[in-house]
Amino acid sequence: MSDPTPLPDLPVTFRPGRTRVILLTAGLAIFVVITTIAMLLEQLGPGERLSFILTGALIFGVLALLARVRVVAEDSGVTVVNIASRRRLEWAQILRVNLRPGDPWVFLDLSDGTSLPALGIQPGVDKQQAIAHARTLRALAEARPVHDPGRPQG
Repeated sequence: MSDPTPLPDLPVTFRPGRTRVILLTAGLAIFVVITTIAMLLEQLGPGERLSFILTGALIFGVLALLARVRVVAEDSGVTVVNIASRRRLEWAQILRVNLRPGDPWVFLDLSDGTSLPALGIQPGVDKQQAIAHARTLRALAEARPVHDPGRPQG
């Protein structure tokens, strides 16, 4: 193995920590501001106040969905949680872990010929953390069996 990245104890969760804090903080602030405005505007009726509050809750909910992304590596495989999906992979299904310059997040090349985005590792706000996480996930994948027993060889 060409990468001397030490392997962490499993399970390990990779997520964009700073991005998550920013999204949840912004969502909460937006909800509080919109709710406060709804309560302070005396000319609003109960239905209008409720619509303001529900709009703030909806915005918070969307930002919370964006903040839930993660990649969980365990002995048995990897779980990729993206905005609206969750996919469980066996280690043998992961052929390569890619984070190229300019990529918005890690891509996993899979044994079925597809590529899966793993939004839990993204260089947007903390590039060095994303690079370290990508290297660690790559080292974990390379330390596992290199072939998928269900895939024809050759």
